[in-house]
Amino acid sequence: MAPPAQPPARVCVLGSCNMDLVVRAPRIPVPGETVLGGSYRTFPGGKGANQAVAAARMGASVSLISCLGDDSHGARLREALAPEGLDLSGLRIREKEATGLALITVAEGGENTIVVAPGANASLSPEDIQQSEALIANADVLLMQLEVPLQSVHAAAKIARSAGRCVMLNAAPARVLPKELLSLVDVLIVNQTEAMRMLNIDSRLDPARLALRLPELGLSTVLLTLGSTGAIMAHKGRPKRLSPPTVRSVDSVGAGDAFCGALAVAWGQVHAAQKRKDNSEFELTEHAGHLAAVAGALATTKPGALPSMPTRAEVDALMATV
Repeated sequence: MAPPAQPPARVCVLGSCNMDLVVRAPRIPVPGETVLGGSYRTFPGGKGANQAVAAARMGASVSLISCLGDDSHGARLREALAPEGLDLSGLRIREKEATGLALITVAEGGENTIVVAPGANASLSPEDIQQSEALIANADVLLMQLEVPLQSVHAAAKIARSAGRCVMLNAAPARVLPKELLSLVDVLIVNQTEAMRMLNIDSRLDPARLALRLPELGLSTVLLTLGSTGAIMAHKGRPKRLSPPTVRSVDSVGAGDAFCGALAVAWGQVHAAQKRKDNSEFELTEHAGHLAAVAGALATTKPGALPSMPTRAEVDALMATV
């Protein structure tokens, strides 16, 4: 059962804005191989922009803290973000800097590989974070990724924790994180590659055991995303499998971002229940996880990243059939 209606969640997203150059190919090339692909398209994207739009389309009040270059890609990204209803007061424009760029190959069936050139994203500084302190402190949930400098992610997490807000981290791209940052994180979202990198363990470990190992990092809630098979959520020692609905997938780019954005929107109620020590916490947690799984699945039914983020109406309609 869905939780009762509540005021719109307030989500602050700290992350990257990129222009995605997407090439479709029959398969992902192996190292040293050239594969002849088809046509290519450019889409506005970046984990920060995608997750902010995903949260806004899910009905949240969303602010975005990010950096763009003063080039044509930056202009196009601003045009794409403008109609989404985001608070862009935390968006910085860097003169004489290139906007971030992602080179994406999408194989038949939706599998993809991504290489990111950070561009202006790499210039997002702790000073920028301090200037956007109010955006972070006034949000219910701070949602971040790792395509911007780690010191800026850490600075934002400290502000959110001091203000009693939920800190949600999508730890992508994969890297080992300092304990000081992890101690500030309430909810961690990773895929299998990212989880193995953080835990420094062998890839042969099955996903269920991998999900149960992640809380060893000192986290109360972790979500291990598993692509087309959904995700595993471990909340306060209770594992839960999140199975996605069956959809016709054409492009998996952005699916993880839709998952994160939807989760952040629903997690505002979870965090509030935790602070009240309300028994509804576990029911709300399960609902948030399933909502995220449905949003992620829907994102695979459209090409591109930012354009594929589903609306709340689309997610609720599919949720009703699951």
